[in-house]
Amino acid sequence: MQPLETIYIDDDTVGCDGGGGPLGHPLVYLPLAPTGQASCPYCSRLYIQTEESKAAGGHGH
Repeated sequence: MQPLETIYIDDDTVGCDGGGGPLGHPLVYLPLAPTGQASCPYCSRLYIQTEESKAAGGHGH
C-alpha cells in the first residue's frame, strides 16, 4: 500500500498530528532510527530522514 504522503525531514524524530488541525489526529512522536524512516500509525504519512541529516547525526538544522 502506498503512503498518502511522503515527507522528507532533517531530524531523527518527527511529530505528526495529521496536519488537519482539529480534523487531524492526536500528536504522536515517531523515531526514524535505525532505518531512517517511519510511518504514522494514524494517517499513514511516511517520514524519511534526508541523507544529509543522517550524515550530520540526525540534526540537519
